Amino acid sequence: MAASWRLRCDLPLLRYLLGFGSRRSLGRAQGAAAWPVGRGASWRWFHGAQPLQADPIKILMPSLSPTMEQGNIVKWLKKEGEAVSAGDSLCEIETDKAVVTLDANDDGILAKIVVEEGAKNIKLGSLIGLMVEEGEDWKHVEIPKDVGAPPPVSKPPPVSKPAVPPQPSPQPQISSPARKEHTEGTPRFRLSPAARNILEKHSLDASQGTATGPRGIFTKEDALKLVELKQMGKITESRPAPTLSASVPPPATGGPSYPRPMIPPVSIPGQPNATGTFTEIPASNIRRVIAKRLTESKSTVPHAYATADCDLGAVLKVRQDLVKDDVKVSVNDFIIRAAAVTLKQMPGVNVSWDGEGPKQLPSVDISVAVATDKGLITPIIKDAAAKGVQEIADSVKVLSKKARDGKLLPEEYQGGSFSISNLGMFGIDEFAAVINPPQACILAVGRFRPVLKLTEDEEGNPQLRQHQLITVTMSSDSRVVDDELATRFLESFKANLENPMRLA
Repeated sequence: MAASWRLRCDLPLLRYLLGFGSRRSLGRAQGAAAWPVGRGASWRWFHGAQPLQADPIKILMPSLSPTMEQGNIVKWLKKEGEAVSAGDSLCEIETDKAVVTLDANDDGILAKIVVEEGAKNIKLGSLIGLMVEEGEDWKHVEIPKDVGAPPPVSKPPPVSKPAVPPQPSPQPQISSPARKEHTEGTPRFRLSPAARNILEKHSLDASQGTATGPRGIFTKEDALKLVELKQMGKITESRPAPTLSASVPPPATGGPSYPRPMIPPVSIPGQPNATGTFTEIPASNIRRVIAKRLTESKSTVPHAYATADCDLGAVLKVRQDLVKDDVKVSVNDFIIRAAAVTLKQMPGVNVSWDGEGPKQLPSVDISVAVATDKGLITPIIKDAAAKGVQEIADSVKVLSKKARDGKLLPEEYQGGSFSISNLGMFGIDEFAAVINPPQACILAVGRFRPVLKLTEDEEGNPQLRQHQLITVTMSSDSRVVDDELATRFLESFKANLENPMRLA
């Protein structure tokens, strides 16, 4: 009791001694209790003026997607000194896919924000904030020495000039045919073949005239003007040196021979753009990853394409009947359902390539491309083969809104076994899409359009009828889905879409 009375001024320590602390705090209390209480040093430890300071809880930049290498801090949702409960949202992080909310795993107080909001390109594992437990002093928390603030992006070291190579031993002078050499300080031109012949015939140099051809080419007409000027006595012949040193070759020029700036100057905001200027557009993490993934896909995945026309007459009729019953579904929902049913019937297409070989995927998870302000993202309709058209429509609406708001969770856009991209609402008749690895296929859907086709009526008489057709193009990875399998898939897809009863 005496010990408890003496320690009541330090409530956290009393809680540790009685066994109510957390696992980390209990370890600290056990370490303290191991000190001999009867000595002066330990007495000062119990009654010292300095509060007992524990190691803070580190908040590190997490990996929120398989392809994420760095992230941006969009906004902190908690302030320093504010209480945090497990599950509370700490900050918003922009990944290579979307803006994701980082939730707290522990209760405590947000003690220090190490990386301010708006910071970009923070590497994974970098320290972005610190937390302490309730009752601890959060105002005097220091950044741990072993983990500091993320290092700034280092600039490439300056390129040192290479040492001048030793001059080769002098070679004997050799004579060569008369040849015009470029002299420092005089402009060089690209000569057309006809102009070169005329100049050599009359011993003239292109630098004595002006190039008027496209992109600085010295044309035949320019050479003839020089000949006229020579005949009028206004210019003299250009006499090259008779000998050429073989030991000193002429310097090679890597740039174009006509004068123009290699790098256009950057335009200045608020001023009219000068000729050749440009404006830099900052690229988001999502845009950079899209560029990287598309380049990798087109350069490493052997794309094959197959196209088919599908008649939407029956689908449009069923859709009209559903609208009368106040059931709102789109044509794209029927397309997703038809693709899911076909993948269930043909599991050989529901595969992926992991770098070593094909993998059979157990569930039909369809990625639907959604255009956002920051780029294209593909939320996933999980187990689409087990869902009806209306359930698919509800899922697409919810996921599309979350995608445009940047609120998709990682599990809502990671994975997938098959992709669908529909540009029909933009008036595109047909197109070919790029495969999203490791998936093996993507279906590109155009708009439905009226087409007159000659058919026969019930009595066998020919007649013109209007049909609503759409063109679908499937891009497939030839390593796992060959042309024959892709053709059979499109045949089954077309049959399922043109007969909505098969989708029930």
